[in-house]
Amino acid sequence: MSTSRSVYRIASVIGGSSPDEYALGLAFEVGGIVASKGYVLLCGGLGGVMEAACKGAKAKGGLTIGILPQKEKGFANPYVDIAIPTGIGYARNAIVAYSGDVVIALPGSYGTLSEIGFALSEARRVIGIKTWDIPGIEKIDSPSELWDLL
Repeated sequence: MSTSRSVYRIASVIGGSSPDEYALGLAFEVGGIVASKGYVLLCGGLGGVMEAACKGAKAKGGLTIGILPQKEKGFANPYVDIAIPTGIGYARNAIVAYSGDVVIALPGSYGTLSEIGFALSEARRVIGIKTWDIPGIEKIDSPSELWDLL
């Protein structure tokens, strides 16, 4: 018996929860590009870069998933379509990193660094814009460069 199912391409967008306005603008633009290129946007589901990226994806008609550190869906930002509460705190960073077909890293702190580390340890493709300077990250200067990379 043959079954047919749709397989979605997923872009994990990672970055800080307390970013500056520049990083928020990057995240919004990245979210829009991710959606326009037909990817589902997956992130940590909370505020900051995560919320701005989800908002950008929704503005382009995209689907968003938030992998929450808490046990309740209510913590998700308002632009998350599918909230997945885990109750595992920062350990959820591994899920975010491993679930993406590509990981797009934006400015962030140690949580972002951990997600980059998880992604690189599993040979995930990591594209970075103004993020940590680590070997293995494909560094680009602006979100517009994503068009040719996704």
